[in-house]
Amino acid sequence: MSVLLWQPSEARISAANLTGFIKAANQRFGAETDDYASLWQWSVASPSSFWRLVWDEVGVIGDGPGSVVVDDVAKMPGAQWFPEARLNFAENLLRRKDDADAIVFWGEEAVKRRLSFAQLNDLVSRLQQALKAAGVGIGDRVAGYLPNMPESVAFMLAASSLGAIWSSASPDFGVQGVLDRFGQIAPKVLISADGYFYSGKAHDSLAKLAEVVPAIASVERVVVVPYTAERADISGVAKAVHLADFMAPFAAKPVEFLRLPFDHPLYIMYSSGTTGAPKCIVHSAGGALIQQLKEHRLHCDVKRNDRLFYFTTCGWMMWNWLVAGLAAEATLLLYDGNPSARGGNILFDFADAEGMTLFGTSAKWIDAIAKMGLEPVKTHKLSSVRAICSTGSVLAPEGFDYIYAKVKTDVQLASISGGTDIISCFMLGNPIGPVYRGEIQARGLGMKVQVFDETGRPVDGTKGELVCTQAFPSMPVGFWNDPDGAKYHAAYFDTYPGVWRHGDWVELTATGGIVVYGRSDATLNPGGVRIGTAEIYRQVEQIDEVLESLVIGQDWQGDVRVVLFVRLRPGIDLTPELAARIKARIKDNTTPRHVPAKIVQVDDIPRTKSGKIVELAVRDLVHGRAVKNVEALANPDALDMFRDRAELGD
Repeated sequence: MSVLLWQPSEARISAANLTGFIKAANQRFGAETDDYASLWQWSVASPSSFWRLVWDEVGVIGDGPGSVVVDDVAKMPGAQWFPEARLNFAENLLRRKDDADAIVFWGEEAVKRRLSFAQLNDLVSRLQQALKAAGVGIGDRVAGYLPNMPESVAFMLAASSLGAIWSSASPDFGVQGVLDRFGQIAPKVLISADGYFYSGKAHDSLAKLAEVVPAIASVERVVVVPYTAERADISGVAKAVHLADFMAPFAAKPVEFLRLPFDHPLYIMYSSGTTGAPKCIVHSAGGALIQQLKEHRLHCDVKRNDRLFYFTTCGWMMWNWLVAGLAAEATLLLYDGNPSARGGNILFDFADAEGMTLFGTSAKWIDAIAKMGLEPVKTHKLSSVRAICSTGSVLAPEGFDYIYAKVKTDVQLASISGGTDIISCFMLGNPIGPVYRGEIQARGLGMKVQVFDETGRPVDGTKGELVCTQAFPSMPVGFWNDPDGAKYHAAYFDTYPGVWRHGDWVELTATGGIVVYGRSDATLNPGGVRIGTAEIYRQVEQIDEVLESLVIGQDWQGDVRVVLFVRLRPGIDLTPELAARIKARIKDNTTPRHVPAKIVQVDDIPRTKSGKIVELAVRDLVHGRAVKNVEALANPDALDMFRDRAELGD
């Protein structure tokens, strides 16, 4: 039985943007909807009416929408959305020009800044003029090797105002990681900070930049943004100029916006790249805009003057998702650095200090602060926080318990899931509906999400593949350097022709929610039975001695056996007694097939820059296969702990 944890008040339901949207759907299109479930059904049954209404209700600025919303919603890939419309992404995000906060920035303990909407417009204007003078125009790539700071947002807006394509990576990427990404897309201009702060220390970026620039022949200008120093020595970086000098010739004036087709490229994003060179995923301005506005306004109930926060870097798609909050006329709260500063309290301090309304983080961070024993409900007010969002990996039911018991009792906890591939979500929050323990609240509006079994048939109440059986606006335009679309097609459509296969192993519940059991390509198959990795993590990580874990299937004697790696608290060893207790908990709460044949202690768990553990890379190591593109990892040295383990040889 699903356990109800939270229900919105009647006043909150009445005031929700989603409630107004339901009324508009009924009045304009005779939708006959009265709750979320019926609205979702209408949104996928009448996609043209739904997305036209979204355009109007979220206030897309542009020429359009025109008479055609989508040419063929059954065509995947290749459906054309709003083919008659023209818009500019930056124009939609820079609609406010007043003196209210547009961006509030904390760089750990070292830097605090704020920009008003007027100041942000002025900064974008000067950057736009400077980029234009540097030869940047329609379709050119502008790359940011930057912390999550105000200039990152401003440069993205300046580039997109000109019709250029923005791509970014966080400054903790090594040289090869940057080249693996930017080297594929040939940027004309590269922007980097002089360094960044993490765990109270300043880290230099200029030495890495000096290696990166000569290796990317397309780069004509490098702009260095001050962060850890007022004016760093950039003499060792070819083609470099200080930001102040780059902007100096140009005074602020009204920003010019070039309106382009709906599907004009806006972003190049990157797959995690742990199984090969990162895929360069191209997203459109119109698709990203309308999808993210829908998610902010309808699923997260974002209103004018709300204050949005998501812990992210510029190397994760949640940065792109967050910055679109400007189009909802909300304030962005940016944080760069270690989220565990001040003993794990700094993000809650930020929430109280700045009146945060949406608190976004990762499931891994929620697990971490729970293990640390933090109880913000006792130490912080958090009175302004209406919603907490969690993504990046599966939030276990115990994570739901922790939020409501130890963080805030009256809050919408929205576990959300989608990814870089769609720069948005397939499953996310419903502000007018209940939160059930361990469940994502709902399938996204306009997203015809279903679960397929092994034969490609839709199922409810049974685990299977997450698919989307109808086109949606934020599908990628394509992959960079994939002229015939073969790589794009292979990534999502090879398994079920004409159907998007996302690669998650999920179940639709009786409440209309979704439970995610992990990545379908990482599922375990002992005895031919598919087991989601999250089912094991949920049990193991409730054991106090275990900080985190990673599980794989090892090919063994004609079958597959479950192997569990555990990182324990400092000073604790994996004794036979502890191993037995771990196995007993798994067996008692799942099935005997879930019980690992081997449990191995390691000092670290390898993860991507966005915090996702890399089960497939570890599986390759255990089977003697090379791991490609270790630069995609935040801690590549951790891989050494999994290579040639004697424990796995018998």
